[in-house]
Amino acid sequence: MARIAVIGAGLGAMAAAARLAVAGHRPVVWERASTYGGAVGRLERDGFVFDTGPGLLPLPAVYRDLFIKTGRKPLEELVGLTQVEPAVRHVFADGTVTDLPNARRAGVAEALDAAVGAGAGARWSAFMNRAREAWDRSRRPLLEEPLWPNWQVLADREPYPAVPRRRLLRKDLTATTLSDIGTLELGGDPRLVALLEQYALAYGLDPRTAPASAAVLPYMEQTFGTWAVRGGMRALADAVYARCLERGVEFAFGAEVTGVVVKDGRAAGVERAGGAVEDADFVVAGVAPGVLEALVPGRAVRGAGPARSEAGVPSRLTVHLALRGARPDGTAHRTVVHGADRGAELAWLFEGGPRPARPTVTVLRPGDPSQVPDAEHEAATVMVTVPPHARVDAADVEAVLAAAERAVPGLRDRLLWHEVRTPREIAEETGAAGGAVPAPALAAARGALLHASNTTELPGLFAVGGWSHPGGGLPHAGMSGALVAGLIVEGPEFRGSQ
Repeated sequence: MARIAVIGAGLGAMAAAARLAVAGHRPVVWERASTYGGAVGRLERDGFVFDTGPGLLPLPAVYRDLFIKTGRKPLEELVGLTQVEPAVRHVFADGTVTDLPNARRAGVAEALDAAVGAGAGARWSAFMNRAREAWDRSRRPLLEEPLWPNWQVLADREPYPAVPRRRLLRKDLTATTLSDIGTLELGGDPRLVALLEQYALAYGLDPRTAPASAAVLPYMEQTFGTWAVRGGMRALADAVYARCLERGVEFAFGAEVTGVVVKDGRAAGVERAGGAVEDADFVVAGVAPGVLEALVPGRAVRGAGPARSEAGVPSRLTVHLALRGARPDGTAHRTVVHGADRGAELAWLFEGGPRPARPTVTVLRPGDPSQVPDAEHEAATVMVTVPPHARVDAADVEAVLAAAERAVPGLRDRLLWHEVRTPREIAEETGAAGGAVPAPALAAARGALLHASNTTELPGLFAVGGWSHPGGGLPHAGMSGALVAGLIVEGPEFRGSQ
């Protein structure tokens, strides 16, 4: 039975702690904040309830596995899951609107034919078939196994089977980036291109440089579905925390860790603010790269891999809306309102250009009665990807509201109040410089989108959560917890679940 100090109470860290407790170890979670959940937070005001982080759950099988492996009651007995329908409504720049069904690829093709024109669905379906190949080739090394020691193979090998396009008097062209796929394989229709590139933007990735392997992002959503959690995503964090307590995991809140204790060349505990030392046989850190480096000053500790940092990684601006009036029938849970000028938007996000007049926004309108004071009110959340360190002013919020109005008619007349969550607040809560939000790990691109391994250069110290393998996102956080637990329980020979 090993003593294990866990730094941070995010979903990945709690997933690791629950699994380690079941294996007979004694995890103690040290969290500087007053509660658990990390980025999965909750805002409550005047009877309205909002998720301050992710609002939908992709790939719920990750958390089903966690609850199966750590107790008797499965996830569905503890958390109300509903497959949202449609999965998403898209409002394109030219006014075209389409609803894409949840986890029905044939239905997606039919919807695109109806909205974009005959042949659009076939082009998208052919692309999704190639995306399936990329998924099959990269799934295990990117999601289910610890990062390979020879991770450069993942960096150099593109799993997406791009289709060569012949050009007169020029050599064949093949897609190497997500934008290339839109141009060369989807026919360049601005609506299909916008649909594809939105999957990159949602994770703060530049579609012009994101590798073709990013095709797995739409594949995962359209194959495995998107789910809502009754009571908001915070209910998932509540269930994971409760499962940790059932398994004997200890939590200390308001307990900031200021350093990792090193003895005989390995991690041997943590030092708390004030100087108190807590001994441990292993240390699991669920923190941002800059925070991890500060915990062990004077030495490089991040594990094998390109060790991606927060530098230059976009953040999110979130606006929570309290609306008078009932949620109309036929309202989509999620609507993506595409920006009017994608080039200007990319220049703003990745090149330091001015904010476009109308950026791409995602509007979440849950329709969950537990998240509103009564049936005559509605809670909505608007999210937009923004540059790191973005300073948000009234004009920025106004631009977001103007874009959201294309999804919520009459928004101004219905608005009771709104609350804004900025990159600065994300930075304060997570410790990530600039409020950076990590993206999932992707193959190719010379490893630019891989994350450091869960093992580190300091024996006994492990990294968990979105800034370590396999990267950001709720499913990936749960996977990182499983990988760290496996590496501690089984040792370096652990190769993932079979």
